[in-house]
Amino acid sequence: MLDVSARLLRLLSLLQSRRDWPGTALAERLCVSARTVRRDVDKLRLLGYPIEAISGVGGGYRLAAGAALPPLLLDDDEAVAVAVSLRTAAALSVTGIEETSVRALAKVDQVLPARLRHRVNAFGAAVVTLPASGPTVDPATLTAVAAAVRDRERLRFDYVSRDGATSRRDVEPYRLIHSGRRWYLYAWDVAAADWRTFRADRLSPRVPAGPRFRPRPLPADDVAAHVALGMTSRQYRYQAVLTMYAPAGVVAEEVPPTLGVLEPIDERTCTLRIGSDSLDQLAAWVATFGFEFAVREPTELRAHVDTLAARLGRAASR
Repeated sequence: MLDVSARLLRLLSLLQSRRDWPGTALAERLCVSARTVRRDVDKLRLLGYPIEAISGVGGGYRLAAGAALPPLLLDDDEAVAVAVSLRTAAALSVTGIEETSVRALAKVDQVLPARLRHRVNAFGAAVVTLPASGPTVDPATLTAVAAAVRDRERLRFDYVSRDGATSRRDVEPYRLIHSGRRWYLYAWDVAAADWRTFRADRLSPRVPAGPRFRPRPLPADDVAAHVALGMTSRQYRYQAVLTMYAPAGVVAEEVPPTLGVLEPIDERTCTLRIGSDSLDQLAAWVATFGFEFAVREPTELRAHVDTLAARLGRAASR
């Protein structure tokens, strides 16, 4: 049986691992009686941990939010993940996160055991992060949106469209999506009665949040792929479907998810879905990817590819 101090740490670790714990389950994990669990919970409360009792059959406990963040217990892999994430946080397009990450990393690094600090330092010495470009997002905005997604609460915000027009939106938020360069909110627009994708750096949440909503079925199992297809193909006048004669993983090195969506056909070929408002631009894009390809849709793109090929042939012969 664990001694009291070890048992308290084990109990705290269990409470931090998931939202709710039945009292009987905690007792079984700790190999003690339910009465001992109650006494241990009281001791943690005296140390400042806000632990709530859950009513119902058998009862249970929950680690709630408090006035201050209590100490967290992390295993080795979790500690390394936190440290590495803080070191790479500057690559995310979030306003002011660099300085905050450095302060948090200093606190984590101070208490890391030597064996873990070596792993983190090895990663930091090997990686160079290119500076992020483009607009950034206020962390408070991401936090407000994420909380609305988690709590299933309607989100009201002011939104600036691509042409600079401002509108007020009322949505049911479902997912926050990070493309590597930008953050997007995928939501059900109440007024439009349809799914919409919003740039997070263009929205300003309003308070208070709206009422809770009952989740509706998502239009696709893979929301990220669905949103990527909307941003790279559906929003444009021309939507091309190409067969690329190379593995999807190889093509992905040349075609980022912000430009086109890839679907493997087999080990040697894949489908590329890509869009543009110009067929000439589409022809030029696919010709520069460096792979053999065939145009499946639209048929008029084939003529533009032929024209481009003839133009390049003439230029090469001069």
